[in-house]
Amino acid sequence: MNTTICPPDSSSTDLLFKPKQLRELVHGVPWLGELNDDEVTELLEDTELKTLKTREWLFRQDSPAHWLYIVINGAVRLARGAGDGRLATIRCVERGGTLGELSMVSSAGVYLYSAEALRRTHVLAIPAKRCREIMDRQPACRAEFMSRLALELTERLEDLALLTQADAMSRLVSYILRQLPAGRSKSPRVVRLSIPKRWLAAQLAMTPETLSRLLAKLRDGGVIGIDRQRLTVLDEQKLRDAMLADD
Repeated sequence: MNTTICPPDSSSTDLLFKPKQLRELVHGVPWLGELNDDEVTELLEDTELKTLKTREWLFRQDSPAHWLYIVINGAVRLARGAGDGRLATIRCVERGGTLGELSMVSSAGVYLYSAEALRRTHVLAIPAKRCREIMDRQPACRAEFMSRLALELTERLEDLALLTQADAMSRLVSYILRQLPAGRSKSPRVVRLSIPKRWLAAQLAMTPETLSRLLAKLRDGGVIGIDRQRLTVLDEQKLRDAMLADD
């Protein structure tokens, strides 16, 4: 495996770069989950580890898509440029998330958005050619890959519908509900708000001040609890009801 790593910030970060952790990272990608240990080990021999500084671009929209990436730690903002030159934040990706998958179905073979590190971030880079070979060779991987793309498209369509039709509170509530762990639980469920507030606000098409005001409104209404980066949903039904109320 090739490495292009800057010295890690701490010994705990260094643990993430050991082969066992990297294999677990690859197995955590749904469409690579069918690979056995030997296949993952072979794949890792062609990968590179990259370190990004805060606000450094991993790749730019429309540039050749030679690599797919898995976030090891840190956070990456995905943004797409509009015709007027402005960048619209699509979403933010953290540990275990993948970057560049849409380029696999792009006939032009280019990235369809840009990716910017929000803080010091490490990513595992996998040659796109190797990923295509895996999908050609393993129908189960290809089927799961297409399933994930369909899910991604559905979520982006939901985002579009919310941005064009819903008010700010509805957009925030929808985001929180989608971040909740799967399944229902009687105990309060927790959402990590680990990306900077201004980027979350941009993703939800509102100002940071509006985001803070809406979070405070939900907190004061006993709907959520906030402790630094931990948002606890105290009453899920009230949270859903907030989507129906006027902001």
